[in-house]
Amino acid sequence: MLQIIQIDASEMDNFSYLIYCPETLCAAAVDPSMRPELLLRKATALGVTLKLLLNTHGHQDHIAGNDIILKQTNAKLAAHLADMPNPDILLTEGTKLGLGNGIIEVMHTPGHTPGSVVFKTGKHIITGDTLFVSRCGRADLPGSDVSDLYKSLQRLKKLPGDTRIYPGHNYGPIVTSTISWELKNNEYLKCQNLQVFTQLRMEI
Repeated sequence: MLQIIQIDASEMDNFSYLIYCPETLCAAAVDPSMRPELLLRKATALGVTLKLLLNTHGHQDHIAGNDIILKQTNAKLAAHLADMPNPDILLTEGTKLGLGNGIIEVMHTPGHTPGSVVFKTGKHIITGDTLFVSRCGRADLPGSDVSDLYKSLQRLKKLPGDTRIYPGHNYGPIVTSTISWELKNNEYLKCQNLQVFTQLRMEI
């Protein structure tokens, strides 16, 4: 089973992640943000080799460290074309990435950005800025779409309750949660329809 390590990665409360296979020591970096050296340091400490660099979306606070990761490793950049112009690996709905003895599945979850994706391995999801602990991503930015975000969250709500969420920012009362916890505590997931969600998400 693939392991996930959460890393505080910027002054903007970003999280980056290191996913690795303990058997083969193959690893993937996710959203290196503004402190890519922390990901590299953790990879070195674990003795793992970065094979992939994954981006949940293309906002600068998440991808700022991409160049350093790519220059210092042989990792291939994997992202959605709608957010990143020239990825080595094009991610779309249903893409499956092999990492050692494990698989990372891609869910295309537009809304915060057109190319936002969620990475799923087993009962763990790295949600970027689509879903936070107790909150969700903004939908008032260039390229955002509140209707798409609502639809993406409806998909995530249907995952098993014990699915663990690893968000793109440390915005909640705890650093990770589960779908069950979110259904009880996240007002954005409690919205009964798009109209209610739009009013809540777009209120100033």
